[in-house]
Amino acid sequence: MMKKLVIVGNGMAGIKCVEEILDLEPDQFQITIFGAEPRPGYNRVLLSKMLQDESSFEHIVTHNWAWYEENGVRLYAGERVCDIDIAARTVETESGIKEPYDMLILATGSLPFIPSIPGARKQGVIAFRNVGDCETMAEYAKTYEKATVIGGGLLGLEAAQGLLNLGMKVGVVHNAQYLMNRQLDRAAAVLLQRELEQQGMWFHLAKKTVDIMGRNRAQGLMFSDGNRLDTDLVVLAVGIRPNTELVQGSGLKVNHAIVVDDFMRTSIPGIYAVGECAEHRGISYGLVAPLYEQCKVLAKVICGRETAPYEGSVPYAQLKVAGIQVFSAGDIREEGNETAVMEYDGIRGIYKKVMMRNSAVTGAILFGDTAESTSLLGMVRRGAPVAELATQDKDKGKGKGVSRAEEEAAKLSDEETVCACNGVSKGTILRAITIDKLKTVEEVKSRTKASASCGGCRPLVAALLKNGSSLSAISGAVAAPAVQEAVPVCGCTHYDHDSLKTAMVTAQCRTPVEVVSRLGWTRQQGCELCRPAVLYYLESLGLRDRSASGQLVGGVAIQAAAQHSGESASMSPRFVNFMDLNGESLLFSESIQIGGEAFAEVAWLKERLSAVWGRRALPAPIAVAVCPGPEYPGGVLVHDIGLSRSPAGWEVYAGGHAEHPVRQGRLIGVEENAEEAVLMAAACLQMYRYNARYGEKMWEWIERTDILVLRESVLDATLRSELAGRMCVDKAERVTG
Repeated sequence: MMKKLVIVGNGMAGIKCVEEILDLEPDQFQITIFGAEPRPGYNRVLLSKMLQDESSFEHIVTHNWAWYEENGVRLYAGERVCDIDIAARTVETESGIKEPYDMLILATGSLPFIPSIPGARKQGVIAFRNVGDCETMAEYAKTYEKATVIGGGLLGLEAAQGLLNLGMKVGVVHNAQYLMNRQLDRAAAVLLQRELEQQGMWFHLAKKTVDIMGRNRAQGLMFSDGNRLDTDLVVLAVGIRPNTELVQGSGLKVNHAIVVDDFMRTSIPGIYAVGECAEHRGISYGLVAPLYEQCKVLAKVICGRETAPYEGSVPYAQLKVAGIQVFSAGDIREEGNETAVMEYDGIRGIYKKVMMRNSAVTGAILFGDTAESTSLLGMVRRGAPVAELATQDKDKGKGKGVSRAEEEAAKLSDEETVCACNGVSKGTILRAITIDKLKTVEEVKSRTKASASCGGCRPLVAALLKNGSSLSAISGAVAAPAVQEAVPVCGCTHYDHDSLKTAMVTAQCRTPVEVVSRLGWTRQQGCELCRPAVLYYLESLGLRDRSASGQLVGGVAIQAAAQHSGESASMSPRFVNFMDLNGESLLFSESIQIGGEAFAEVAWLKERLSAVWGRRALPAPIAVAVCPGPEYPGGVLVHDIGLSRSPAGWEVYAGGHAEHPVRQGRLIGVEENAEEAVLMAAACLQMYRYNARYGEKMWEWIERTDILVLRESVLDATLRSELAGRMCVDKAERVTG
């Protein structure tokens, strides 16, 4: 029997939960949604676009009426839930509809914050929160001339721009010294104010409104300093508050919002909360990206799937009105942070500032050109070392005749996120473009949801749509499509590298001679391409008959038994690549003067790496770098395996490459002690040995596959121990084999 799932709230959080649940278990639940507005699901982030005359309501609808019917979802639109009977497990609407539930998701969102200003309830005073508010503002614009927005934050500026486009004279009143003071510093705010003033907006900063004047309707404002301002319409955009009215007195734990744990569970079993009405670890988020991250976790919980906990989100804001681009992410406060990068181009009106703490990126501000927003947001989220900023800046402008968005798109790896709101990666977009032959941003949005929320990533999506030549001018190569024609190892066989490995296991080949005979080689002696590949796969897959194919001592092939086994000399193990990790391949900067504990730990780590790894048959040679701290130029980011000491422990990187094409190593994880870091690095290397193709460098393997899989594997304690243990077993077999 299907379980009854009820969602209170037809906004972006409620709908996203339903989408995720339908993807996981389309037939497990009987789903009912209650929405207070008499409308289908729409993108609240794009409300300002309606006022800016860029979109009609139909253009911001995300789920039309047909979607609910097609997916078997029952929607009660225009029905406000007024009561939850926890004992009876039912909800009831104001019109008397009563619905039972097995599981209940509260996605009631938020309400506009109405300040306690005398006159705030008068006619001509409205909030800016839903489609109805937009319609009211449009009606006022037909009759009245002057509008004033109280609130100089993100929402207030979007409302003001919409009113300006409706033909009204618009002023903004803000109680702080500069605009968007929670997301910007003074320098960026001054640039923003200057641009908006040129478009016709005017500002009253550091002003506190104490009264909304007018007998029957709003006619003006009075400030605490005694000054007055005439106006015909007042729009309140000073913030939001979680909508918890439904659960007051219900027994659910409520603080500022409905309190939830890391799996979005409330204090009562069977009831969950998500989005702006939920409080997680003391924080209520009013942004799309955190909301969607919560929904992904909750959907897996609802469907009984294992999931990582939700551990909070990095806040970020993106504003794009009348061609002005502004981006802010993370902690941009001066207190407790230092300025890592500050750039200002007065001629082009471009400003960039990046903050750091303990040599890690903590926040960023961009004005005028937000092409770097995706990469900077990624750095903030993972607390990237500031050294990455230098690498990023070094690549600027290398692509002649291409835009900054194209440069940034080229630098992103396939697994990095382009659309932070919907969690859409570059690889997902490229695959959709290639497979579905997409031509426009709208087609990409429809297929992948990239740019479907705030629209801030639209320039990057447009850059990815361009043909490969523009991107390859910067990156050296366009990311390979997800579906490629299999290329044979050589002319001796029809097998490609992946199918060859599978066939060798299936046919239980234990010597090169058996591979040639059982798998239908066209040349019995093979060639210089397939001979080393066959030997490597026999070795790495654990198939090789050691008694018949010679021993390997110290990484050097001995062919004493080669003739006995009937193998040709050219097919001997000497063609296998080996990496000696006991000496020069562990790279240290000789110019660094380190001593004491740092020197001792690095020296121990070097010995431990050699002991655990020894000498291994590898798809291609690797280079390893160990660095005693982020302040030392140890080069960990441009080598195959890199370990760097940090305040949090040892950071492990993989997939860097110092030569053309330069690739930056990806952070795999952080371990508190050096021993665990060694095991994590060993697990990475073992996955590379098992899964890479012969001759494929580590960075090539990581870009071909999904780095998230690598991270999940090595961060899983059980699997990591198994991989690292396999490495030791391989070593023992090599010594005794």
